[in-house]
Amino acid sequence: MPAQVTRGSVLGMTPDRTAIEAAAARIAPHIRHTPVIRLAAGDLGLAFPVTLKLELLQHAGSFKPRGAFNRILKAQEAGALPASGVIAASGGNHGAAVAYAAQALGLTAEIFVPQHTPQSKRDRIERAGARLVRGGETYFEALTASRARQAETGAMEVHAYDHEDVLAGQGTTAREFEADAPEMTHVLVATGGGGLIGGMTAWLAGRVAVVSVEPEACPTLHTALREGRPVEVPVGGVAADALGARQIGALAFAVAKAHIGTAVLVTDAAIQAAQKVLWQQLRLVTEPGGATALAALLSGVWVPPEGARVGVLVCGSNTDPALVMG
Repeated sequence: MPAQVTRGSVLGMTPDRTAIEAAAARIAPHIRHTPVIRLAAGDLGLAFPVTLKLELLQHAGSFKPRGAFNRILKAQEAGALPASGVIAASGGNHGAAVAYAAQALGLTAEIFVPQHTPQSKRDRIERAGARLVRGGETYFEALTASRARQAETGAMEVHAYDHEDVLAGQGTTAREFEADAPEMTHVLVATGGGGLIGGMTAWLAGRVAVVSVEPEACPTLHTALREGRPVEVPVGGVAADALGARQIGALAFAVAKAHIGTAVLVTDAAIQAAQKVLWQQLRLVTEPGGATALAALLSGVWVPPEGARVGVLVCGSNTDPALVMG
């Protein structure tokens, strides 16, 4: 069985629940309250029931608009949003979310993506009216290029995961999930740079156990927990465009170190199998990153304790349907 890392001390965190409540009120007019679906034991070939939160139905095809809207709207409230608009680097989903938010709010947006970003995600960005810039082989290279451009234009950076307002926005996902499935004792979340799991854990800590799930080829949080600090890791595999951060964000790591008890790794084959199951059983088209959390259950990498009520976040749909349906 792949390695798993265990931690358990309780510390304070940023953002806190007050910030997430404020984010929920701020972004409510602009995001969808995505549904949950309760599956009985056997529905997915598992011996226990599972509740899925279908965040793949969010605007722009992922959870990312929550953080993007909160970051931008809070800056607007403070009078801190420059006339030159916003700028972001992204593997694809965050860029689509920032572009969508900018379009909705009447702002200019520039999005920098690496060369490998799938066409489906590039198309979403451009359809939302943002200027798309492709360059570099990795997210980090796109981020470096975006910051050079930001120095020229003065646009406000909307970081993909390492900003308190972004984490607070992503934390609203957990707030909704817990409200709709209050019986939940454990939730599985896919981890990339850490904005989603950091925000969700900040909301759920002390009440619901959060399990981090990462591809073996993108083990940012798993490695950081093992080493006791964020470190750079190789990036590759089928989910790299969504989960391929080179290093876990500092804010997310602080939350995870204090409050995440388990971090597991799954293979690319397990991720692709989870995509197929979601299509075959529920007719849901998910990208690899969107199916990664479920892959931990279906592959047996994580087995819930007796009596657990398990929730899983299905968090992204930006892919070519033919890759899943074929």
